Amino acid sequence: MVKDRAYRWIDENRSLFIEISDKVWEYAELGLVEFRSAELHASTLEKHGFRVERGVAGMPSAFVATWGKGKPVIGFMGEYDALPGISNKTVPRKEWLVEDGPGHGCGHNIHGTSGFMASIATRYALEAEKLPGTVKCFGSPAEENYDGKAYMVRAGSFKGVDACLSHHPGSMNVASLASSNAVNSVKYEYRGKTAHAAGSPEQGRSALDAVELMNVGVNFLREHVIQDARIHYVIEQGGGQPNVVPDYARSWYYIRAPERNQVDAIYRRINKIAEGAALMTETELRISLIAAIYNKLPSKTLSELVTANMREVGAPTWTKEELAFAAEIAKTIERQNKVDSLRKNKVPNWERYVDVDLMTDTLDAWNDGEISHGSTDVSDVSWQTPTMEFSTACNVLGGPGHDWRFTAVSGMSIGHKSLIFAAKTMAASALDLYTKPELLKKAKEEHAKRLAGRKYSSPIPPEIDPPLEIAKEAWEKLKGRRVA
Repeated sequence: MVKDRAYRWIDENRSLFIEISDKVWEYAELGLVEFRSAELHASTLEKHGFRVERGVAGMPSAFVATWGKGKPVIGFMGEYDALPGISNKTVPRKEWLVEDGPGHGCGHNIHGTSGFMASIATRYALEAEKLPGTVKCFGSPAEENYDGKAYMVRAGSFKGVDACLSHHPGSMNVASLASSNAVNSVKYEYRGKTAHAAGSPEQGRSALDAVELMNVGVNFLREHVIQDARIHYVIEQGGGQPNVVPDYARSWYYIRAPERNQVDAIYRRINKIAEGAALMTETELRISLIAAIYNKLPSKTLSELVTANMREVGAPTWTKEELAFAAEIAKTIERQNKVDSLRKNKVPNWERYVDVDLMTDTLDAWNDGEISHGSTDVSDVSWQTPTMEFSTACNVLGGPGHDWRFTAVSGMSIGHKSLIFAAKTMAASALDLYTKPELLKKAKEEHAKRLAGRKYSSPIPPEIDPPLEIAKEAWEKLKGRRVA
């Protein structure tokens, strides 16, 4: 059986790829500066016969690796960016590995490795069975902050791909059918005039006043946008000390809504508020769109395929030590928060999971038509081709993402088991698509129906490049940054 070849290869090479995942976990590089993480994956793919194009779409840490020829073309995606401020040792308590350092609190060290391990296993299975087809691996940087896949889509990297698979560590084993929010990532910069804040305030024009007035205006706007919209911001720079009128201030906004055109409408209104704040303070305004992505188009066909293969492979079982580790972490999670999370996500029979720390069930997707309030650049890929990003249990059930708890489990055996389970599931699903053309046909027909005649147009204007300098500045200023 062709799938058995892939399973055997994964089992025989599990130690090597666990080591790769752990190295990426240790590197913990932020978006667009994942140089070591990307190169580790790219060079591994080359060793297994893939042709690798580096520096894709103007991003040094993006790559596309290709093996084989002809149709079908099945894509595998992998991410490897970390998050700031959530470094942690592989212990079930909050304990810095590097104080204030970055950490893989969303499990992207597993995410990238599972995708690329699955693609290599698939490549060897196709070769052994002399089956036609092309395997493409997309090394996808900066999902957490700058939406690298959206730049890759704009550059045409996904043209000709017949279907795309991806895996993300989570707290459940499920191939979700929820959509996601589209989002704009925008920076608002104001420039004014310095002056002595006590001695000559009339001569100053405060950029900080402009930022604050803009924020007040946006907060009043919240009453007048659709209920599912989300607007959040930080003030990145606001001045030096109180007795100097700040001549420079900057805020960073995320603007989210369930549909791309809804984001566009809210964005226009927020820009008007920003312009009004500049008028009120007699400051100069610069608006910089950093990234922009679509809402996700789910695929029921691929969800059902992945779910069947998760059950065929079999979810991991957990050792006493792993369950004890998870139980210690669970003590840091308020029970009511866990209940609220299960209910909010409408998990079927959620009551049975209230006292579960590590999921072993594989769930049927229940959430077609639902909208996740988060966002992902996988969404832009889903407008190009049938796409499925599924999750496997890794994080302790009820634990938040982007958190030290997720960092801890991502670097130890719980994360390792999630990785191997996902790689087998992804390889099996891809091999079904290679060998059962009726499945691919069904997925494409469903994709056309979900598009409903809508055309994708990149929300990132052609003159905007990936924010490499902004990413470099953020990395260099990061407290606790690891240095090679």
